[in-house]
Amino acid sequence: MIGELLFRFLLGGAIVTAFAAIGELFRPKTFAGIFSAAPSVALATLSLAFAKHGPDNVALLARSMTVGAIALYVYGAACVVATKDGRVPVWASAMAAWGAWFAVAFGVWFAASGALQ
Repeated sequence: MIGELLFRFLLGGAIVTAFAAIGELFRPKTFAGIFSAAPSVALATLSLAFAKHGPDNVALLARSMTVGAIALYVYGAACVVATKDGRVPVWASAMAAWGAWFAVAFGVWFAASGALQ
């Protein structure tokens, strides 16, 4: 258990460092944070899952990550649209954005699950 946690820590750190270096090549510099966060954790998770559980588990995890990324994009877009006007309270905008995330995340997940079976 300790060995696996240490391996995850080292692998995750190495991948975060690589993505941060790649992010430094692009402008604006905020891309460095985007490139060093989610992709590095995803790659470490998928690598370890493949080694321990095989390709079927990795396919499920990758599909889940893809659906999550799509839903996160919709959530961010909904936040921008909902708060742009300024007449709607922030809490109501957040609730609407959460609803959009929920609808997309579960809608795409169920569509992808049904299409693959």
